[in-house]
Amino acid sequence: MSAPAFRRLLLKLSGEAMMGDRPYGQDPDRIAAISAAIDEVRSMGVEVAIVIGGGNVLRGTQEAARGMDRATADYAGMLATLLNALALQDALEREGAHTRVQSAIAVAEVAEPYIRRKAIRHLEKGRIVIFAAGTGNPFFTTDTAASLRALEIGADAILMAKNGVAGVYDGDPRVDPSAVFLPRLTHLEAIERGLRVMDTTALSLCMDNKLTIHVFELADGNIARVVAGEKVGTVIETH
Repeated sequence: MSAPAFRRLLLKLSGEAMMGDRPYGQDPDRIAAISAAIDEVRSMGVEVAIVIGGGNVLRGTQEAARGMDRATADYAGMLATLLNALALQDALEREGAHTRVQSAIAVAEVAEPYIRRKAIRHLEKGRIVIFAAGTGNPFFTTDTAASLRALEIGADAILMAKNGVAGVYDGDPRVDPSAVFLPRLTHLEAIERGLRVMDTTALSLCMDNKLTIHVFELADGNIARVVAGEKVGTVIETH
């Protein structure tokens, strides 16, 4: 196998990725499959950090739309990401990987606090670091957390693994069968065209710091293929 395309990467997983075919919650078989794919990348010598969403348990924006106070709803969403982080940690360690969960809100009994230098040291030692609780602040998404953490740890790229979507389209392919696949675009194009890749705050952060984003389907072998340098999904970059 050729040398990996990245030395250190940040993998962004949605909470929905943990559900499998279930309507809600976590599917242990699905989590085990994701963990095996991540451990395969780690075994290639790549340093892996992960940010995970919580939409399979609770999504802050949805709860706010139902009447819950927005800040309270977002904090509840952060706790949902922690549930997913612990489940993923357990599955990764059953694969034989060494892991650490770092949380942006204090949960000392189950996770370390987020400390940038400590996270980098864990990565250098070959541990997989899972960042939970987003940025620790309401009104910011886990997409923004992924962009922020990727920049803080000096990741070479963000890998966004999407559920059932091959990459970025000019519309929603699940609703509009005429939506056109976009193999390459800039951060600014994604913002100006209102493409649903990441929220605008996250895209702007990546654009300002020229951090490349790879968007692809969370399917068997795809994470390793992207890491190996193959053209999979959509590449968003600013030169």
